Amino acid sequence: MSAKSPQRQQLRQSIRRARQQLSPLEQQSAAETLVKVVLASPEVQRADSIALYLSNDGELDTLPLIHALWQQGKQVALPVLHLFTAGHLLFQRFSADTPLRPNKYGIAEPVPNIQQLMLLSQLDLICLPLVAFDDAGHRLGMGGGFYDRTLANLANLPTAPQLVGLAHDCQQVNAVPIEAWDVPLPIIATPSRIWRF
Repeated sequence: MSAKSPQRQQLRQSIRRARQQLSPLEQQSAAETLVKVVLASPEVQRADSIALYLSNDGELDTLPLIHALWQQGKQVALPVLHLFTAGHLLFQRFSADTPLRPNKYGIAEPVPNIQQLMLLSQLDLICLPLVAFDDAGHRLGMGGGFYDRTLANLANLPTAPQLVGLAHDCQQVNAVPIEAWDVPLPIIATPSRIWRF
């Protein structure tokens, strides 16, 4: 089964449609509730540097969480498409005055600035987007494999960031069809609860 397998593609389409159908009020409520859930977690309370992402395609809005983390004095980083290694991500410090631009997928990301890059080992926590998840911590992404490739060698780092998936509750499914390269998540946070696997 490949990343483009019919089963994975159908699941992606179905869950993306479900989250895109959430009303603006439902989206706002979910984002605000997620802030409370995530800030209460010991993993976030212990973390000084946290990578997030800017939401796209009906994903749970991360801006309220980013602002709340700034208020707590946490350092926030965002993913940037790797300039030299196709299919990989870099993480760059993000503040209120960081200039943004759309990447080749139309997703806002910081204008690349080598002085603001952060190594994976400098991050305490990485919050990942996902399309679907199951109660075993399996994550189905958009199919590009950017996070899977970027995080494939975390176990080789002397200090590795903890991974946390962020999702709407409607993105939970019975079982995600998995592949060998999929990086399972130890933690997934939704507006209603935190899952630990």
